[in-house]
Amino acid sequence: MHLIQLYIVLVFVNFCACPTVYNYNGGYVQQNQQQFHRYKELNTMYEARNLEFGFPSAAERQATLRDGRYNPDSALPIDVDVFYTPPNGSPIIFVTIPRFGKGIPYSLAYLTNVQRPNGTELQPYPSYDWHWSHGKDCNGLTSVCRVHIDPCGRMWILDSGEIDNEQFCPPQIVVIDVPTTHLLHRYRLPSEMYKSTVSRFVTPYVDCTDPPPRGECKKVFVYMADATGFGIVVYDVQNARSWRIENKFTYPDPDFSTHTIAGESFELLEGAIGLATTPLGLGLRRSLYFHSFSNDAQVAIPLAVINNSTLWDFGLGSAIEQFSVLGKRGVQCGASAMTSSGVLLCGHYEPVGLFGWNIRNPYTFQTRFLLAENPIKLQFISGLKVIRNPWGKEEVWMLSNRLQKVFTGKINYNEINYRIMRCGLHELLQGRPC
Repeated sequence: MHLIQLYIVLVFVNFCACPTVYNYNGGYVQQNQQQFHRYKELNTMYEARNLEFGFPSAAERQATLRDGRYNPDSALPIDVDVFYTPPNGSPIIFVTIPRFGKGIPYSLAYLTNVQRPNGTELQPYPSYDWHWSHGKDCNGLTSVCRVHIDPCGRMWILDSGEIDNEQFCPPQIVVIDVPTTHLLHRYRLPSEMYKSTVSRFVTPYVDCTDPPPRGECKKVFVYMADATGFGIVVYDVQNARSWRIENKFTYPDPDFSTHTIAGESFELLEGAIGLATTPLGLGLRRSLYFHSFSNDAQVAIPLAVINNSTLWDFGLGSAIEQFSVLGKRGVQCGASAMTSSGVLLCGHYEPVGLFGWNIRNPYTFQTRFLLAENPIKLQFISGLKVIRNPWGKEEVWMLSNRLQKVFTGKINYNEINYRIMRCGLHELLQGRPC
């Protein structure tokens, strides 16, 4: 009798342990336990205890250490982006290291094949000369938080122009042709687009409405999130014009200024961070989706409205009725990314993992679905991109760091603190191994 009862209990436990995984067509499917673990095992492309910066020479490295341009314990990687060298080459993996404080030798880098004690060596991008001045030469790069590579292989670099809250240069957009590293375009934001010593531009999102193979990426709008200035700047590239949007929807909510990640808390009150647009070709009215870092509201506004420069000259009330709060998460999330099928991705704090939401559905607890949970490797997803590889398959790339340990001063450089991970989008959506 006891054996029978034990058998029934074991069957029940095994049945319940088989997780529910979202089917992006709108339903839920049960996955075989042998194919799915509770904590998603992602493909780790890079991991490091601390960042290993490469320098033009050993003498230059020593010089930066002596004069304070390099402090090995100051670096915090934030973003990742990827470019596959044509036609079927290996990926070039880019990393941003913003100068939130002093001691960062360069703010945009790529991964090499050189292995160092703490991890893979970085090299500056486009070159060391772009970063050496630490804000003294505004024709270079001062501080880069995130980048966005468009369908034409151009990297759009959002440079905040400030170091440790000191505004050295105007914020700017710099566009580099990735295959050649040639400068293609530069736009310095006019003074009315930012608040000197207050603004910190953290996220660019590039919306190209004429992508290849038919288009040439000439019809482009760039949306720039100003997290500490609590606004969004829109840049119409064709017409070389920009305008600023600031209202209650771009502001943080004090109730969400306490950020708790993996059991550790810190205080941070920041506005807009995550940006994405409705993909082309879905037959839907296109919108900009955004959220603030210290807020749980997911907001949308039609592109036809936000791209109309004539509507934004009336202060906080400009086109306010056009904004929609789609729903609230009850928890913060960081960077966003959009798939071509219309699934908006974001990393949540609780549980620690990557979540998705189909933009055709209401934004509710029931319609948001967990794609990858891993409290060890996915602590704070600060960089998130959906990349189409040379074989036409979409991949999700994530940069994870231990932001909470940096803010609380508890980071341990004997442990792995930074990771870049990858998984096929189809595998994520179907709950399959990466």
